[in-house]
Amino acid sequence: MALPHKLGRRLLLGLLAGVAVYAGIAIWADGRKVAETLLALPLWVLPAACALSFLNYVIRFVKWQRYCKLLDIQLETGTSFLIYLSGMTLSVTPGKMGEVFKSWLVRQVTGKRIHHSAPIVVAERFTDLLGYLILVAIGGLNTAPEYAWVFWSMLAVCGVALALVGSSGFARFMVAAVGRAPVVSRLAPRVEGAFQSTRILLAPREILMPTVVSVLGWACECTGFWLIANQVVPDSVPYLYAVFAFAFSAVAGAVAIIAPGGLLITEGLLGSLLRPKYQPYAETVLGLVGDAAREAARGKAAAATILARLCTLWFAVGVGFVATALFSRRYGQVQEAPDEPASGASGP
Repeated sequence: MALPHKLGRRLLLGLLAGVAVYAGIAIWADGRKVAETLLALPLWVLPAACALSFLNYVIRFVKWQRYCKLLDIQLETGTSFLIYLSGMTLSVTPGKMGEVFKSWLVRQVTGKRIHHSAPIVVAERFTDLLGYLILVAIGGLNTAPEYAWVFWSMLAVCGVALALVGSSGFARFMVAAVGRAPVVSRLAPRVEGAFQSTRILLAPREILMPTVVSVLGWACECTGFWLIANQVVPDSVPYLYAVFAFAFSAVAGAVAIIAPGGLLITEGLLGSLLRPKYQPYAETVLGLVGDAAREAARGKAAAATILARLCTLWFAVGVGFVATALFSRRYGQVQEAPDEPASGASGP
């Protein structure tokens, strides 16, 4: 199995960026201390964290199925699950928009045009963001109240975005603007169709269930991070603080859409939130003081961050790659670029 050339190149660039980021983190935090921490970790921790990540995918698959039903995309459950997982292959693309790859696969199986199903990715990301914000509130408004402003500001942004998506006037404005643009005017019917699909998916009555699903799903990955953090330094990170730190870092990575998979943004923030929790261990158990204690805490925070991302972001990429291989065996080589007529905003 091979991804289409352009998508394979994007994945390779994401992988190289990841290697560069983690090599930089290891060097900055003292590679020897990071390696020692990684080698001392119990063997069961990583499989447990990966299992929690996979449980997250299974839970959030419920959203995908609901959205497919709303848009009349009829897929056999096994095929639908393969397509859903395949989108994770390109999680290391800016804003995770590589997940529109799922729409390519839907088109290959059902013939549905890409602009018809692509709004599912927007709805998934929007309700995921709401889910993360709820986790930030649950974990952080008590354990880190100084960050409460992030919750309220991002919630306001979500409210504005939801109002714009639901506004027929805004949709008409955008379609007209695209229609007047000389280079992309032919895309106006597709933009109109995409708005129609998005309004269906993000109708007020459809917000609650997907958001609750997102909270439950991402809470699994927060739990995996908590397991890792407390194995690196035993009993150092309270559960609610772990939920806050992971969710808050994920929101920051999602907002910085230019960073593929939130690389560097998420890692940097997650590590900075862990270090204050690890420094007392360095001082009381290791007997270090001053800069030495801070360096020890930094090395352990770096190790925990790398492991957490390995069991979340990079595990997702691996699962997606396997799912794409299975899809290709069943339905043939993934098409490089499915043809889409320039006109006609609806229909298969």
